Amino acid sequence: MINVMKAVERSVIKPDISILSRPVAIDIQRKISELAMDFIGYDTKSPQAAGRLDETEHPFTTGYYDDVRITTHYHENRWVSSLYSVLHEGGHALYDQNYPREFIYQLVGSAASYGIHESQSRFIENMVGKSPEFLSYMLPKLKKIVGKPLRGVKLSDFIAVVNDVTPSKIRIEADEVTYGLHIIIRFEMERDIFSGKLKVNELPQVWNDKYKKYLGVEIENDSEGVMQDTHWASGLYGYFPSYALGNIYGGMFLQKLRRDIPEWKNELKKGNFGLTRKWLKENIHQKGNLFDPKDLVKTVTGKKISVWPFINYLEKKFKSIYK
Repeated sequence: MINVMKAVERSVIKPDISILSRPVAIDIQRKISELAMDFIGYDTKSPQAAGRLDETEHPFTTGYYDDVRITTHYHENRWVSSLYSVLHEGGHALYDQNYPREFIYQLVGSAASYGIHESQSRFIENMVGKSPEFLSYMLPKLKKIVGKPLRGVKLSDFIAVVNDVTPSKIRIEADEVTYGLHIIIRFEMERDIFSGKLKVNELPQVWNDKYKKYLGVEIENDSEGVMQDTHWASGLYGYFPSYALGNIYGGMFLQKLRRDIPEWKNELKKGNFGLTRKWLKENIHQKGNLFDPKDLVKTVTGKKISVWPFINYLEKKFKSIYK
């Protein structure tokens, strides 16, 4: 990770991050959401549709098999946030819709783990959704929908700004390189809560201190601080490491996908996610909960779990963007 960050810091490419903060009306963002859902094949329109999109404060996915619903939140001055929350939640939804039909309503007809679930959402959000190939396909369509805010934006600049590496206050809007630090902060706080080293009323200040120490950002209020996630309020203690595990699993799945379908990225550039969706469905989704995570990874990839495919993915991607 450090090598990636250093490469970005040394690069002469400095993206104009204002591109993503130019106001885009909510109605226009809803059209972008439809475009994203159509791309990944999450059906909310046809008579056979098994999904729908609604709006909420914090995006989430619920349901399985024939009724899987996702949510997003629209920010007029951060329009790309909803695009990637839809792709993220859409990744969850595709997994939930494609468990093995013969095991419906049984435990085996569910996810292998939260970590495997997050591998699917973060794979589509980042490894697909922030790839230069996907962005080259989407930019002309986004320009047509959005209009003035994207007028004159070059593809190379758009790819760079979408993949900008800058510490963020908000986890779900963090870049791929620094995202893990958000997870480490939450893991450390959960560990200290349950060991008795940290009291509930100390959470806001400890949170703010850790964000200053690890990410160098100043938290101004609890909405952008300790209250930004719904997990603890929902009782999902210990969930956050699933995102880090999802990245690791996703790196391994990507490595195998590249071997199985070398042309997968070229197909994204054409607007075809079908090959990748089919591979994910056959290799991961339809295996449901037949395997423990480590055994599923070994079954799919033939290898033991390793962080290196994910790190190699980051290094190759960001060094190609920030030459």
